[in-house]
Amino acid sequence: MIKLRSKRFSRKVKSNSTINNNGGEIKWELRPGGMLVQKRECENNISNSNGEAIITLRVSTVSNCHDISIQPTSTFGELKMMLSIVTGLEPKEQRLLFRGKEREDYEHLHMVGVRDKDKLLLFLSNH
Repeated sequence: MIKLRSKRFSRKVKSNSTINNNGGEIKWELRPGGMLVQKRECENNISNSNGEAIITLRVSTVSNCHDISIQPTSTFGELKMMLSIVTGLEPKEQRLLFRGKEREDYEHLHMVGVRDKDKLLLFLSNH
């Protein structure tokens, strides 16, 4: 029996990146759910002092619009806390809708597809 060795599996791998077929470097990130995925590179995102990306969201109410800057890895609960400062509504009184669906407080913005300059709707909860 002859063993064949594939070059694909014998490639040297750097700690947080690999080399793709075009010779470019691919960076990887670990998502909150534990999944390892290719890191997105967004050139137009602003970074804070720690080098983490910041996105700006437009949150619309019935009568007002608010531009909020937040990290994409934040949760909707954290966004509601920021909105409570601007709107005066407690986080429990807020309902946030993104792409027509109400989002739960534990959901992460980037995991449901929220990107820079996206729009969200804010409603008063009936609870």
